[in-house]
Amino acid sequence: MQKPDSLIFDMDGTLWDAVDTYAESWNIIFREMGIDIVVKREELAKMVGMEGRKVIGLIMPDFDEEKRKEIYTIVNERRREILPQMGGVLYDGVREGLQQLAEKYKVFILSNCAKGIIRVFIDWAGIDELITDEMAHGVNFMPKNHNIKLLAEKHGLVNPVYIGDTHGDGQESRQAGVPFVFVSYGFGDTDDYDLKFDDFKSLTDYFMGL
Repeated sequence: MQKPDSLIFDMDGTLWDAVDTYAESWNIIFREMGIDIVVKREELAKMVGMEGRKVIGLIMPDFDEEKRKEIYTIVNERRREILPQMGGVLYDGVREGLQQLAEKYKVFILSNCAKGIIRVFIDWAGIDELITDEMAHGVNFMPKNHNIKLLAEKHGLVNPVYIGDTHGDGQESRQAGVPFVFVSYGFGDTDDYDLKFDDFKSLTDYFMGL
């Protein structure tokens, strides 16, 4: 792997864990709409990193596509409202690590979340000055490999790497033609990676040492 000029981070399972808040946003709307579905943390954690279309199919299998999208839009509106207050759990070493890494690399966040969620996370975590740019699936509904390429083209990135926590992240990185860095503390598992780290401090130390 060549020395990178930029680090593109996945968000959920890589920088923080907000699954409890995500589940609550679903359950608030289901209660308000009188829908007999309860989303549990352990179920939603398995869906982290998936594109929204697949998530809503798993959560609402008995609804048609149009109704799923309608409810999902409402859920995301509520999610943007409650995330600043409920937040999530920032993984150990993330804020300090990003502060160091941003001195040496262009740092990005790219996630399969809805539009606006990354911005809420950045503001909640207080890392705005550290992030060069961000890209969410909900902006254009394109897969991560496409959006990785978009960021690379927009910012003239020569040797970016993608850092994530799932097998799907690795697959998307391969399709984008960039190295994949796997963090094992997140929600997924994979044996297909260029580098692996068990905590954020180790990741930070490695890239600061290049």
